Amino acid sequence: MKNNNGIISFFSGALGLDLGLEKAGFELLAAVDNDKFVIDTIKNNIPSLKGREPVLYQESLNAKNIRPICKDILHAVKTKNIVPSILAGAPPCQPFSTAGKRMSMLDYRSTGIFVFIEAVKIIRPSFFVIENVKGIISAAKKHRPLSERGPGFPPLSREEELGSAFFKILKDLENLAKEQEYCISWGIMNAADYGCPQSRERLIIIGSLDGHYIWPQATHANANPNGKRKWVTLKEAFKGLKDERPVFKKFASKTECFFEKIPAGKNWKALPIHMQEEAIGGAYNSWGGRSGFLRRLAWDKPAPTITSCPTARATMLCHPTEIRPLSIRECAIIQQFPDGWQFSGCMSQQYKQIGNATPIAIGFAIGKEIMKIYKKGKQGAHKGKLICADKMLLKRIIERPTTQLNPLKMRPNKNPADAKTWLNNSNTNRRSFNIFSSVEDL
Repeated sequence: MKNNNGIISFFSGALGLDLGLEKAGFELLAAVDNDKFVIDTIKNNIPSLKGREPVLYQESLNAKNIRPICKDILHAVKTKNIVPSILAGAPPCQPFSTAGKRMSMLDYRSTGIFVFIEAVKIIRPSFFVIENVKGIISAAKKHRPLSERGPGFPPLSREEELGSAFFKILKDLENLAKEQEYCISWGIMNAADYGCPQSRERLIIIGSLDGHYIWPQATHANANPNGKRKWVTLKEAFKGLKDERPVFKKFASKTECFFEKIPAGKNWKALPIHMQEEAIGGAYNSWGGRSGFLRRLAWDKPAPTITSCPTARATMLCHPTEIRPLSIRECAIIQQFPDGWQFSGCMSQQYKQIGNATPIAIGFAIGKEIMKIYKKGKQGAHKGKLICADKMLLKRIIERPTTQLNPLKMRPNKNPADAKTWLNNSNTNRRSFNIFSSVEDL
């Protein structure tokens, strides 16, 4: 009799999500990623997987090749005494990331999420897990720059509305739930709420073919724990760390001068006023929090989101007490990779693999919930449903404006009445929310 607890991993990266699922009792059968350094990382760490050798494919998954790749993988793992029960993946998120250019998805069929949904239809796993950036929730199918919104410009089209890309994804997930009889839950998980020393919010989508609603309950909390443990701090995460020769990418000398004046837990706003514009350049005259510029970490808090480049201008992270970025090893600890896990490629490639990974805690929390359902072996009551795990999140999305404008001082037309008229005209295309369900339906 086959043991039905295997994982097929698409858009695998350095295996963060999969290592979490493995920690919960599942076993990696196959991994697919188009990055040669990622595949080398997995190969080099196979001994850490306790002698098991997953099938590896260096492929760029797309709408044309997803069917033959799925069939090849199913054939390749057939000889093992394990069959896949979880399809897991973190599809490419650059079009939706707030750290990127927000180009969004002009060709939806080329996106990783579309390809993943197609793979679910082919493989029909008992469960599937998708991880992506939180920014996807507000992304538009077609991005219109802020400088081209407002009086004097055409009203927004439906594809240019905030969230239009995500609503397309939700519609496809709703169709998947109904056609394939999955229960699909979605929401935001913060890694810090599950014991990770990092405040990292991610969109999570979980499907159950048996109709079970699955959503992990938080085990940690920032304030007023109310029976939960407190968030894990950076100091706790680095306890016992011996990294006498840390490997890191150096800051520019000018950047080092700025960090000398920034205390732990602060960012560029802690600099003297006369230095701030020089420190962050053109962003100084933009708007928004700009909180990612020149950040110094604090020992008594979790790290913010570990990015693929800790020296990048808008996502910079400095060690709490030293004038340097976090080392490769320190970033890996924050992402909870096992001791001794080795990353292939040059320093930039290693930072990229670590920063793009899913924290182990997220995969573990999801895996534990799936394992509970798996062991029960019973049918759930929610086949064919798409359910939001957080009714407050759902409310915020429904009530959110369809767009936003530059602050009045940055607009060519500074007449508030004209802006109101333009916004009203744009809102005539307001989307329908009939595809949403909420936790209140349970």
